[in-house]
Amino acid sequence: MQPAAPLNPVSSVRSVAQAFAILRALAMGEALTLSEIGRATGISPSSVHGLLGTLQAEGALLRAGGRRYALAPGWAALRALEAQGPARVIARARPLLTRLAQVHDAAVGLWQRTAQDRLVLVALGESDAATRIHMVEGQRQPIAGGSIGRALAAREGLQGDELARRFAAARWHRPLDLETWCGQVAQAAKQGFGLDDGYAHPGICSIGVAVEGDPQSRFCLTASFFARVRDAAQIDEVGASLVRTAGDRMFHLAFNTPANQ
Repeated sequence: MQPAAPLNPVSSVRSVAQAFAILRALAMGEALTLSEIGRATGISPSSVHGLLGTLQAEGALLRAGGRRYALAPGWAALRALEAQGPARVIARARPLLTRLAQVHDAAVGLWQRTAQDRLVLVALGESDAATRIHMVEGQRQPIAGGSIGRALAAREGLQGDELARRFAAARWHRPLDLETWCGQVAQAAKQGFGLDDGYAHPGICSIGVAVEGDPQSRFCLTASFFARVRDAAQIDEVGASLVRTAGDRMFHLAFNTPANQ
């Protein structure tokens, strides 16, 4: 009888980490398809397929109708699978970002505010379009930049010198003066979302909102798409959808704050 071949320590650890990533994604409480799990975890479809089969055979997962998977009841009760702090918010956001990206054919990002008054992209949802806007988790921008800058300034009710300070810290690729930017902030306060149409990034239109339920205004959402391909009504439709997503019950659960009824 031949002895069993030793396990490769690198590949075995990686597969365990990937399995736990799938379990944590499903611990958010929503049944997901194979492709949604892949987008939420960043694991390739072929690897997800193999891991789902193994987890189902071990009794950790079950089929939840159609092609969706959910945690088995015993595993769903394990609170240890739930992420904590910012990681909890990011984990809960990923399925929402993916769904919104698919519906509106846009790059949808979750941004986190840092102590240095900058924003870092911490989660990204992408559509299946052949031509897409290139964004990378970990990229950073000034807090006043893009659509988020207008949305946050409106959310915080900034006035006068503080608005001017925020504006001066941003970089613009199209000419933009303080008076015009302040008008855009006022418009963001009125319509519920900020809009940047090619000022921060040439050829890119972006919509930004602050996540509801976040007492410290640390997290924001953006939807970005190519400029001049949607009319005002279509942009408003994406904005309204982003506002609804920012107020999703899952974010309130992540922050342990009550959702608006």
